Amino acid sequence: MTTMIKANDPSLTSWIKVDKNSDFPIQNLPFGIFKTQSSSPRIGVAIGDYVLDLAILNKLGFLDNLKIDNAVFTNQYLNDFIALGKSTTSNVRERISHLLDINTPELRDNKEAQAKVLQYISNVQMQMPVKVGDYTDFYSSIDHATNIGTMIRDPKNALMSNWKHLPVGYHGRASSIIVSGTDFHRPKGQSLPADQVGKPAEEQQPVFGPCRLLDFELETAFIIGKGTHLGERVSTDQAEDHVFGMVLFNDWSARDIQTWEYVPLGPFLSKNFASTVSPWVVTMDALEPFRVAGYKQDPKVLPYLEYAGDKNIDIHLDVFIQPENGEETSVSHSNYKFMYWTIEQQLAHHTVNGCNINIGDMMGSGTISGPTPDSYGSMMEITWRGTKPVTLKDGSERKFINDNDTVIMRGYCEKAGIRIGFGEAKGKVLPAI
Repeated sequence: MTTMIKANDPSLTSWIKVDKNSDFPIQNLPFGIFKTQSSSPRIGVAIGDYVLDLAILNKLGFLDNLKIDNAVFTNQYLNDFIALGKSTTSNVRERISHLLDINTPELRDNKEAQAKVLQYISNVQMQMPVKVGDYTDFYSSIDHATNIGTMIRDPKNALMSNWKHLPVGYHGRASSIIVSGTDFHRPKGQSLPADQVGKPAEEQQPVFGPCRLLDFELETAFIIGKGTHLGERVSTDQAEDHVFGMVLFNDWSARDIQTWEYVPLGPFLSKNFASTVSPWVVTMDALEPFRVAGYKQDPKVLPYLEYAGDKNIDIHLDVFIQPENGEETSVSHSNYKFMYWTIEQQLAHHTVNGCNINIGDMMGSGTISGPTPDSYGSMMEITWRGTKPVTLKDGSERKFINDNDTVIMRGYCEKAGIRIGFGEAKGKVLPAI
């Protein structure tokens, strides 16, 4: 399949200069929504340090062969563009790849058009890429689930009995998903003080106040590119047709609030206050060359969860903490390939009961942790519930996330000299109000 996608050709070079460490070479071409001081939100494609304005590109006739109404490109979300179907959106990516190819004179030699269609990324304001109707969060990293289970139960019973039989998930809150660069206030809620733990249930007295154990969760999310009707199921073989692309995802978590509230129905206020996404959607087409084999799943899964081929993806993931007016400190190096359950299995399970999905729906991977401490995907694991603090470059320690800290997540795939990146998911924690 990889050889069939011309835009993925490793030998392609653009007439736009792209640094070798850029997330956005000509082989990537992710889609996003941007605006400037003089323009309303519209669809752009990232190439090197630039954003290519598809609305103006189409208006100038460079996309005439695709016959797409310009209203699609001047939309404040990608949903209508995605709704054109994977065949059309893939053709748009192929056309842009051709226009940006160093051997194509069409746009390369038209300086007047270039001045109209290209903006520096640093000069634009990125927006939420999609209107998220529904958001689901999975719990699909075996190392993360094992670590958390070990902490709250014991190593022998770290995984619940259902964990290796189905992709565990829950429905989260879509309205509080925010684009990278958006600050948010520390959440408040009920929690149980340490001196109340262990007391008989009828004697326990919670307190109300700002979250004390604020955490990040290193995740990715995939975006639904083709909807279904109520009662319709998506098989693992069909799943690829229903996924448009992926983003980085920081599913912020209030650990102390969560501990008190999660029984019996799971997280609520501890998870619905903010989730940060990267603004560029990397298409599944662009990620195709980086497919790798998944975990050997034992015990064998039920037939509806079986799949064929290499369905995991080799995505390097990094997390940094930056205190106010300070330097970034690296705290995690993980990889999406550590996922136990694949996107195909997650979507098959999500819809096996007839649940309908819609274009723009976002599905979080769940925290992505690897097998070693440097690859853990949350402060809960990295500091082992606060018992092993992390020292930042300024000498300060962190057990969890402090006020005015900024958490930055970055991710990229790399193979045969080609680097396909996601940009970053960045969020700053402001004091509670």
